[in-house]
Amino acid sequence: MKFTYHATMCAPDQYLPLALATEEAGFDGFTFPDSICYPEEGSDVYPYNDDGTREFLDGVPFLEPFVAIPYLAARTEKLHYTTSVIKLAIRQPVIVAKQLSSLAVMLGDRFALGVGISPWPEDFEACQIPWEKRGKRMDEMMEIISGLMSGEYFGYEGEIFNIAPLKLCPVPEHHIPLLVGGHAKPALRRAARLGDGWVSAGSSLDELQSMIGQIEEFRKEYNRDTGEFQYHAMTEAAYSAQGLDDLTRAGVTEVIIAFRNPYDGKPDTQSLEEKIGMINWYAENVIKPYRGA
Repeated sequence: MKFTYHATMCAPDQYLPLALATEEAGFDGFTFPDSICYPEEGSDVYPYNDDGTREFLDGVPFLEPFVAIPYLAARTEKLHYTTSVIKLAIRQPVIVAKQLSSLAVMLGDRFALGVGISPWPEDFEACQIPWEKRGKRMDEMMEIISGLMSGEYFGYEGEIFNIAPLKLCPVPEHHIPLLVGGHAKPALRRAARLGDGWVSAGSSLDELQSMIGQIEEFRKEYNRDTGEFQYHAMTEAAYSAQGLDDLTRAGVTEVIIAFRNPYDGKPDTQSLEEKIGMINWYAENVIKPYRGA
């Protein structure tokens, strides 16, 4: 089991000390959420909190992961970085591939790209991307990004994208894992067909067992049920030894530790010292006993 810290959209000046404290405490990774903007007007819908509204995100600070992660990685030595998750479908695939390849070359094997589809039509409108066929767009983008990581000439003809053969230079020698976020069946199917793993936020142990089982069925359907496949989960079960054992049996390979529910609508009132204290508490009381340290 690996342990990753989620800073939950904290104040920008807290990211570096939190990353340093996380590495010092013995965590394996550090993960970033993503949001482009907050519209002044639009549909007030958010699928990951109890009341289904997104008003609590107005004014919440989000850093661009492709900018923030290199900064933190340059100041840390061992931490592995992920995105949980970037809104891939509102971006341009060749540009994302260039950003990804550059980041992976600089960081080495310390980065995995978690991707998802934004639930907000306003994100697509702001980026001048059609809301329609967003799922198909997401699928084609993942195929394009994976193809461009080969370092060879790669072209694509799809329903959404038509790209003449081109190649990126440089590309990393290692494979960059693509992790798919989302709990709906299309997301589970996408993870099984196109991804190297899946990311869940806020699911119970029973829900995780059910969704992991569904993904494994899809992997068999696509003849992709051999080789490594990562399951990342932010869940309350990750805060006890018994919970970690249950998660391991369910197939979870990495737990995401947040210490604060970022979707409950409450402001972040924890001081930096309090956050570092919780990082150290978890390391001493959960990670070290679990690893037998």
